[in-house]
Amino acid sequence: MKKTLSRRTRIATGGAVLAAVAAGTFGTVAANASAPQAAQDSAVATAPAAAAGKRDTTTSTHLTIGAANEAARAALKAAEKEGQRITVAVVDRNGNTILTMRGDGAGPQSYESAEKKAFTAVSWNAPTSELEGRLENAPNLKDIPGTLFLGGGVPVTADKAPIAGIGVAGAPSGTLDEKFAQAGAAAID
Repeated sequence: MKKTLSRRTRIATGGAVLAAVAAGTFGTVAANASAPQAAQDSAVATAPAAAAGKRDTTTSTHLTIGAANEAARAALKAAEKEGQRITVAVVDRNGNTILTMRGDGAGPQSYESAEKKAFTAVSWNAPTSELEGRLENAPNLKDIPGTLFLGGGVPVTADKAPIAGIGVAGAPSGTLDEKFAQAGAAAID
C-alpha cells in the first residue's frame, strides 16, 4: 500500500533537497575558488600532453604580413597608374583575410568582392578568370559560400602549392582587376 505524504511534508522535503543541492554546488565552487593557485596550476601542469608522430603532422608555408602588405600596395599602385579605384584583399591558405586595403574612392561593394575573389583563387589554386569558364559545366559552383567567380583573383604559390590569394575589385572589368592582382603577386619576392 502506497503512503501519501501531505502537501506540507512534500514542500518541506522538496525545500530540503533543493537546499542540499545548492549547498553542495556552492561548497564545490567555493572549495575550488579558495584552493591555492599553485595547487590549481600544478594540477594542470601534470596533465599528460598528447604527442603526435611525424607522420601525423604536416608543415605548411604561409605568406607573411610584410609580403601581403607589399603585394597589396603594388596592386593599388598599378591601379592608380591607370586611374582606377580599387580594393585589394590578401587571404592566407585557409581563406582567412590577412589584410584588405581600400584605395581612395573605391566603391563600397569592392571590399567584400575583393575578399571573395582572393578566397576563390586560393581555394582552387587558379585565377578567377579561368574559374569563370568552369561555371558553364558546373553552374552550382557559384553557390559555394564565400566564393566569387569573376576575374580579379589570383593565387600565390610556393612549390606549386597555394599559400595565399590576392583579390582585386572595383575596376570596370574583371580583366583589369586581375591585371592589378597579378601586379600584386609579382611584387612578392
